[in-house]
This record gives sequence, C-alpha cells and structure tokens, in this order.
Amino acid sequence: MRLKEIRTTRGLSVPKLVELSGVPRRTIQEIENRDDCRVSTAIQLADALGVTLDELCRDEAVE
Repeated sequence: MRLKEIRTTRGLSVPKLVELSGVPRRTIQEIENRDDCRVSTAIQLADALGVTLDELCRDEAVE
C-alpha cells in the first residue's frame, strides 16, 4: 500500500486523515506499518485522499 507516501505527498498529517476519512488513528498507523487493511477501509482512505483504490493499493504505478 502507498498510504503513507500519498498522505505525506499531499501534506496530510495522520490526525487530518482521520478527520477526512473517519478511519481511526490507530487503524491508519497499523496500515502504514503493516501495509495491509480491509477493502472497506481502503475505500474510505482512497476517497479521503482523492485517489483510486488501484493508486492506493499498488506498490508501483501501472504504465
């Protein structure tokens, strides 16, 4: 997952992403450390970040 990369590129702190997505802080921190999450959580985060699930979940951009 590219959550931390996308979040920091957009200048968002974890608390701000919590506010935008409704996903608990601990969950976001665990996702950034574990690199894994439920699809429903990934959808919430992708929506909050303004990216597709593909952009959020793939390790590399598809050419």
